[in-house]
Amino acid sequence: MSLLLRNLILDIPVDEKLLSLEVARHLGIDVECLTNFRIVRRSIDARKKSRIRKVYTVEFSCPDETILLQEYGNGQLEKVPEAPESPDVPEVPDVSEVYLPKLKIDHHALVIGMGPAGLFAAKRLAESGVRVTLVDRGRKLEQRVADVESFWTLGRFDAVSNVQFGEGGAGTFSDGKLTTRLNHSQRLAVLKTLVDCGASENILIEARPHVGTDRLRKVVINFRESLVKLGVDIRFETCLTDIDIHRGCVTGGVFNGKELLSCDSLVLAPGHSARDTYLMLDRKGVQLEAKGFAVGVRVEHPAELINQIQYGKFARQLPPADYVLRYNDDKTGRGVYSFCMCPGGEVVNAASEPDGLVVNGMSRMARTSEFSNSALVVTVGPQDWDCTKLGGMHFQQQWERLAFAAAGSTFMAPAQNMMAFTGHGQGSVTSSCRPGVVETELREVLPDFVYHGLCQALPHFNRKMKGFVTSEAVLIGVETRTSAPLRITRNECGESVSHPGLFPAGEGAGYAGGIMSAAFDGLRAADQVIQSALS
Repeated sequence: MSLLLRNLILDIPVDEKLLSLEVARHLGIDVECLTNFRIVRRSIDARKKSRIRKVYTVEFSCPDETILLQEYGNGQLEKVPEAPESPDVPEVPDVSEVYLPKLKIDHHALVIGMGPAGLFAAKRLAESGVRVTLVDRGRKLEQRVADVESFWTLGRFDAVSNVQFGEGGAGTFSDGKLTTRLNHSQRLAVLKTLVDCGASENILIEARPHVGTDRLRKVVINFRESLVKLGVDIRFETCLTDIDIHRGCVTGGVFNGKELLSCDSLVLAPGHSARDTYLMLDRKGVQLEAKGFAVGVRVEHPAELINQIQYGKFARQLPPADYVLRYNDDKTGRGVYSFCMCPGGEVVNAASEPDGLVVNGMSRMARTSEFSNSALVVTVGPQDWDCTKLGGMHFQQQWERLAFAAAGSTFMAPAQNMMAFTGHGQGSVTSSCRPGVVETELREVLPDFVYHGLCQALPHFNRKMKGFVTSEAVLIGVETRTSAPLRITRNECGESVSHPGLFPAGEGAGYAGGIMSAAFDGLRAADQVIQSALS
């Protein structure tokens, strides 16, 4: 038997090599009694700046566990369930493992998109005996990284290979956050897969895990190699331009306008920026529906300032600080919030069209940049455009094109000092964003209600984080790709409600919002393809 001790709270600094001593002291036993000791979860409690602490959950074995449970088993100490020892009794499935029936029939699945949803769907399908062809419109990661670096350094835009399109999806050029609000049964399985592909084992225990864009690139390449070993046929620079339909069912995909690949099931995980795919689906009569998202800017502060605000005197003893800010405007009903915060990171130009500009955030694993950034966005919905299913996409394009033109149509990003943005002062405009920024009145490239929403929220954010509103902060525009602007409607079996055989999945299909939730949705889509093949 093993025990879990939850909510072990320790003051900073903590030497984790001595953590077992703290557990033994807490339970009143000798440290020599503890065996198989490991950290299960680790977080930082920074609610009181005068006393920031670390919070742990640990697992261990020891003699007299029954006595300890009687004394401390009030929710803080609990028994870890053990699998039955008898070989005649089925083992309790570990959520890190996958138990799937092997298909005994030939079933070919086309998986479109190599973001988290597509990658995990392809893996699950291949492990179940499905014949998988995995395609992406962009290039393999090694070339994609070079293309993006050329864009950021020289402003050479590539419509095929950029921050949005290519192996790994948009998340490859991000912080690699693995946080999710979903208590999903496959959470540990997804994390362990990422560790097996090269992510740090710390993601298994951190309360707010991240991979980092530099490590994530290695993970994606190793993931690809694992798929090849499973027999997956992987094709790059292969863009879905049409779907083949027979008797009302999707039976294949047309790629690059000429090549038809037939299939039994088509998993569509296109990413939230595949606008030509949305147009094609609408043209083919696939049922789509508008959905809300958010629009705003990136805010960039010196990392040292954010660390000081969040951690006070402990700033130099803790990892780079993050934050979460929320404000609801009672008059308009709109939410204003921070999104995709990148401690010790950089603002990135994430353009995917030749006449539009959009920004995002990115951090490396060590988060050592001198800047920290986050999106500050305001909710938008169908009422803000013409309520049509493609209206949100056109709404995004409208503001991205204005931002592109405002900065001289050179892929420089429009930027403004925070004090100038609010009309309460001036300040320099310095940013990590490449190839560079151009000082601009951001009010001119944002919807009025977004500009006023941000101005309304900033004083509230400053009260929560004193010093947040400062001349040291710069706002960079525009941030429009917080999530997909529409949803590809699907039924309870995971298929398109209008086109059987089409299985929409992931963030671009309107059903996820980040690496983890997209991976979960890819697994869900794969399982539903398998069930469909078995029925």
